[in-house]
Amino acid sequence: MIWDTTAIWQALAGGLLIGFAASVLLIFNGKIAGISGIVGQALNRSLHGQGWRYAFLIGLIISPLIYGFFKAVPQISITTSDTIIIIAGLLVGIGTRMGNGCTSGHGVCGIARLSLRSIVATVTFMVAGAVTVYILRHMI
Repeated sequence: MIWDTTAIWQALAGGLLIGFAASVLLIFNGKIAGISGIVGQALNRSLHGQGWRYAFLIGLIISPLIYGFFKAVPQISITTSDTIIIIAGLLVGIGTRMGNGCTSGHGVCGIARLSLRSIVATVTFMVAGAVTVYILRHMI
């Protein structure tokens, strides 16, 4: 992919919006914007005060739909089997449980708070992802 100035500005705007949303959630609710934790706790019906979790998740779902009214949404082409996608999803779920969070919780919120645990977790996510892509693309 060749980056032009439009793509750079869009990436910057997206990053700023993610940071802003995470900051607003932390400042006004005292909550970390970790998607795996939000989804996991939203599924737990015994917890009280679930409204903000549902609102956050609905926002994640409808944002691309709103974006689609203003600009064409990029086409996604998945070339792997459903079985591989399911296995990958389960592995990501297991990894987020083992790491006590996901890239949004650790990478966006944890690093911003200078959490050593989050920095280590994020570096681990990135290295594991790079090694996985290398193995799948170049060795298998």
